[in-house]
Amino acid sequence: MFQLLLISSPWFLPEEHHVLTQLFDAGLTCLHLRKPGASRAEVEAYLQAVPAKFHGRIMLHQHHELARDYALLGLHLPAATRDNWRGTPVPGQCLSTSFHSLNEVERHRRRYHHVFLSPIFNSISKVGYSAAFPPQELQVALSRWAARPTFRPQVIALGGIDAATLGQARQLGFAGAAVLGALWQHPDPVAVFRELQQVAAQLVAPAV
Repeated sequence: MFQLLLISSPWFLPEEHHVLTQLFDAGLTCLHLRKPGASRAEVEAYLQAVPAKFHGRIMLHQHHELARDYALLGLHLPAATRDNWRGTPVPGQCLSTSFHSLNEVERHRRRYHHVFLSPIFNSISKVGYSAAFPPQELQVALSRWAARPTFRPQVIALGGIDAATLGQARQLGFAGAAVLGALWQHPDPVAVFRELQQVAAQLVAPAV
């Protein structure tokens, strides 16, 4: 099954929690809560505003100690802090991170449930952040990893994901894709998510 993940807007948006509740109700299974620069109190207030029944779908990017007070899906280690992180996830919670090269995935992947690889396509949310991987190189690497029964983690495409590129990400061999700008920059984020869901549901795994 091709996974559809969502990264929160880096800014606090009007009506964000209302929209987020609608997205969870529509079937969103994984939100990466990323608010760079937000205080611990702001992140905790954000979590408290999310209905508790959805906490198990949230990956936390900062103030990881909050995961001990809330039944979250897990923790995400940003690249800037990954090497110095000495914590451990709460039992039952998973761990993820972000990589920007295939070599990084191969060398440092083993403790993660899923990892973001970026930028795969030209970014929607970051001006000038362009696709960094030749498609054939990606396809070869992802096919090789998929052929290894014990390979982990799941590799998730990030960067430029929208309804037009979702199928391309699947054809390259990604296990899923993470959406950011295409959803939060649209006036109707829920409609965008439903469209992406429909596209994702039609995608078939590429032959290995």
